[in-house]
Amino acid sequence: MLTADASHLNYSALLRQSKRLDDSVCTRTMRLAVLSDAAVPQIVPLLKALLVSKGIRAEVYLAEFDSVELDIFNPQSDLYAFAPDAVIILNSLNALRLKYYRQAAERSHFVDGITRGAAALWDTVKSRSAALVIQSNYVLPYERQFGNFDHKVGETFYPMVARVNAALVELARDRPHVLINDVEALASYVGRKHWSDEKLWTLAKAFCALEHLPLVAQNLVDILLSNAGHVVKCVVVDLDNTLWGGVIGDDGMEGIALGPFGEGEPFFRLQHYLLDLKRRGIILAVCSKNDQATALEPFQSHPEMALREEDIAVFVANWNPKPDNIRLIKDTLNIGYDSMVFLDDNVFERQLVRETLPEVIVPELPEDPADYVRAIAELNLFEVSSFSDEDRRRADLYRENAHRQALQTGFTDIAEYLRSLDMRVTMRRFDAFHMPRIAQLIQRSNQFNLTSRRYNLAECTAMAERADECIPMYVTLADKFGDNGLISVVILRSRSPVMEIDSWLMSCRVLGRGVEQYAMNQVVTIALANGCECVIGTYLPTAKNGMVKNFYEQFGFERGEERDDGATVWRLRVATYQARAVYMKEAA
Repeated sequence: MLTADASHLNYSALLRQSKRLDDSVCTRTMRLAVLSDAAVPQIVPLLKALLVSKGIRAEVYLAEFDSVELDIFNPQSDLYAFAPDAVIILNSLNALRLKYYRQAAERSHFVDGITRGAAALWDTVKSRSAALVIQSNYVLPYERQFGNFDHKVGETFYPMVARVNAALVELARDRPHVLINDVEALASYVGRKHWSDEKLWTLAKAFCALEHLPLVAQNLVDILLSNAGHVVKCVVVDLDNTLWGGVIGDDGMEGIALGPFGEGEPFFRLQHYLLDLKRRGIILAVCSKNDQATALEPFQSHPEMALREEDIAVFVANWNPKPDNIRLIKDTLNIGYDSMVFLDDNVFERQLVRETLPEVIVPELPEDPADYVRAIAELNLFEVSSFSDEDRRRADLYRENAHRQALQTGFTDIAEYLRSLDMRVTMRRFDAFHMPRIAQLIQRSNQFNLTSRRYNLAECTAMAERADECIPMYVTLADKFGDNGLISVVILRSRSPVMEIDSWLMSCRVLGRGVEQYAMNQVVTIALANGCECVIGTYLPTAKNGMVKNFYEQFGFERGEERDDGATVWRLRVATYQARAVYMKEAA
């Protein structure tokens, strides 16, 4: 969850909050369909309350009790008339248990029947809608007919549920439009003994004990937010008594506590936890009150350091206030405050950052370092809805970008600097190989995004396969420091004599290198090739994209009408366009 604690997950408090929601300040709407074989009306106000706190208005279609198949398989159902952005399927263990009881003679086919049925539902949704499907798995039962020997028997209920869960994950792996809501992990955390309310199931077919329903709602919100591009990109970490025990400036290399045993073990564990995050693409930065050379010593020489200097994208150690240094890190990485997490053992420093930079996520670390990793992990701050090779390399990409900025300080002429980067660029039509990254960039880009239209993977795939007026393009960039990967998306619609720019977005980490100039030159070339005399672009302002307010003006577009939604329309006569200078070559 993109919040520093879980204290808000109180069932009664959230219900009260839902009755006085003010969604007038919301900048986005999500249309959610909730289908279940349990009675789940209480989850609707919880979802609305949790999403409003993130600036999102939720419109919810709640299906009738136990009508999952009826809604999905009927093409004329209210589900499809509602046109959801996401279809949430909540399956209860108790309903599964009833199916198990009824198939006493055919239990060898039980797992296959359940999982094939789920896959048929997912595929039907995909064939009739562009909606994301969020499928819950099953809480493992408390009954084990053979005790610990249950797994060796195989056809008892407990191991069958475990096999169903494993099969659902495998089936979802090949379906990008399906994400798993891991309810079993929630129940294990709470304790299965406390998760279910058997009396409430008997009386009202409740999905779980009502006190735990906010956890389910929050888990769903985490998935929805990550799919919409609300993700943590960077962990900013303190050093003394956070990454190691003691103060490096006072205790020296030999005096700090760090290692796999004793008082150094909690710090050793935290470092490995952060290193694993870095390997999956989370950027690591250091913000410490220390002398730079002293702070770097453990990273360079301590034998038990899991993190090394090359793992840190931005290393800031000085005596300035930490909010100032976090601003520096944010500007260097060109990311938003709301995608940053700050870890510090010092209560004063945590509170100062909360008050000064309220968008930064600042978890309340426990006093005992042994609980650091648990406290961070239970917040589920690092939820993602996809993972690519580019994600794996993201931390290195940002570190390479920091090197580029350092190089730039040695030049007085920007053109000379850009030439020195030896940049290589491509702009090509959407293809299957790049599709996951294309959809991810469309969902996540907020600052350099002229319209903030959000297309999911299915919609992007449909664009690529169409042979009509849609011309969907992606841009890649590499230079002498490394491969930046796919960094921009431009979606055009050719309606001669007009070429419309439907969407234009770009990763902020490549700002100022001429990618937008190169792409605009290509847009005009494409317009001419399609017999278009005019290019039309739209700027739709959001809370985060003010940086591109004057984008079209700088390319010679003339401002046109302003729409009711605040968008401005811009027009360019292609015959008057002057191609912009670029300092990159087209890659082979």
